[in-house]
Amino acid sequence: MYINNPKLRAAVFSICGALTLAIIKLTVAILSGSMAVMAAAIDSILDILMSGVNFMAIRHAEQPPDQSHPFGHGKFETLATLFQAFVITASGVWIIYESVIRLSHNTKIENIDHGIWVLAFSAVVSWFIASHLRKVAKQTDSSALEADSLHFRMDIYSNLGLMAGLLMVRWFDIYWLDAALSILVALYILHEALQLIKRGLRDILDHELPEDIQQQIHQLITTHGGSVAGYHGLRTRRAGSIKLMDFHLEVCKDMTVKEAHELTDNLEKKIEREILGANVTIHIEPCMVKECPGKDNCEIVKNRIPARFRDI
Repeated sequence: MYINNPKLRAAVFSICGALTLAIIKLTVAILSGSMAVMAAAIDSILDILMSGVNFMAIRHAEQPPDQSHPFGHGKFETLATLFQAFVITASGVWIIYESVIRLSHNTKIENIDHGIWVLAFSAVVSWFIASHLRKVAKQTDSSALEADSLHFRMDIYSNLGLMAGLLMVRWFDIYWLDAALSILVALYILHEALQLIKRGLRDILDHELPEDIQQQIHQLITTHGGSVAGYHGLRTRRAGSIKLMDFHLEVCKDMTVKEAHELTDNLEKKIEREILGANVTIHIEPCMVKECPGKDNCEIVKNRIPARFRDI
């Protein structure tokens, strides 16, 4: 199951990468006493936790709908995203607290060179991990993997910033810069955590899908062949990687039940084929034009559908 599922493979890859970086950073942080490296180590430890949560959430989210969850288990991914955001927030607050203490005591650093090299190495590894996770997240439209990718992209900038700070400490003996830069990194972490919380809450509160996806749905409906007079009442929401949508489709009142079913079934398959993770429900309504010329002579249909689509 894990081998054939790209989302689960990416989650396992993330866990292994975070574990490797955490061990290296924590060792160097203890040996050097650098708060900057310790902050980076704590961030990697949190990445292990987050990636583990992602793995469990994605494994549950990939399960098919059942009697208790007829709409699927996609919101496990959303819950994982929110959990990650709150833990990241806590880590940012802790880094600020510890850095302020170190600033007040003017704590000095030893073995700065080790810290510089490990931060440079971590930035490179984080770039590879973030790129892979982002690629899979786009392919599968996974909010949990996108959040995980964000963690590692944050690591790239924070590691490079902290490395620059340690270089300044090494060259100019400005020891307070180590803690000061850690506070800046923590503030950046808090900002990104807030964005994750906003995204997770939108999904939990059933916020509608982005405007570009709604426009795509509109285009797919209005260019679909058959005796479709129009549509209304489009509702959309997200559950993890699943995009739930439903609307009322107006069809010619002279159509048979079989014809109407085939028309809507083809439209559902068309939308689900074009929009990744789409789950479509269509309610059929008869066109209420008083003087109906029949489905073959309907001017509404002819005016609605461009010529190249009329025979589809």
